[in-house]
Amino acid sequence: MNMTRICIYPKDIQQITGKSERHARYIINAIKKENNKQKHQAVTIQEFCLYMGLQVEQINALIR
Repeated sequence: MNMTRICIYPKDIQQITGKSERHARYIINAIKKENNKQKHQAVTIQEFCLYMGLQVEQINALIR
């Protein structure tokens, strides 16, 4: 079974952008604020890509 994730985490953002963990958490919080999400709600890879202007296919290849 080939499963792909739909959520993105600060560690993933660190690897993708090369930024610190603190900055990655800042990005997650900015995405949540922009999408009117509550603290307990997850950020999807698609939301991250829209926010950062990246393509979903590229990110999926990096975080498998």
